[in-house]
Amino acid sequence: MIFIRKINPLLSKLLDSNSSPKPTSSEQRAHCLILASQGVKKRELMNIFRISYKTLYKWFTRWELEGMIGLYNKPGRGEEALFNSSQKAQIKDWAKQEPKQLKNVSQKVQEAWG
Repeated sequence: MIFIRKINPLLSKLLDSNSSPKPTSSEQRAHCLILASQGVKKRELMNIFRISYKTLYKWFTRWELEGMIGLYNKPGRGEEALFNSSQKAQIKDWAKQEPKQLKNVSQKVQEAWG
């Protein structure tokens, strides 16, 4: 049995309410917690969600420490933006001027900012 913070019926309903055809990472984590609270073994959870023991441990630890907030990805993940907001606006303007000549837009971006 996995010892995690107790999931009451209202919280279980909230965790389970966000089901979509392709679940997000936070929905997967919530589903994993619900299954764990129902007594599903760690090994089975690792197989169901195709995660390592380390990942499962992180999910449970974040749930214990942060609650619902711990289910969501933290900011700063992913690739940094290549252009700032004013550069993006300029690129959109160029694309509107020449919607069928995106190679020209790409060339302008290369000339302007490398």
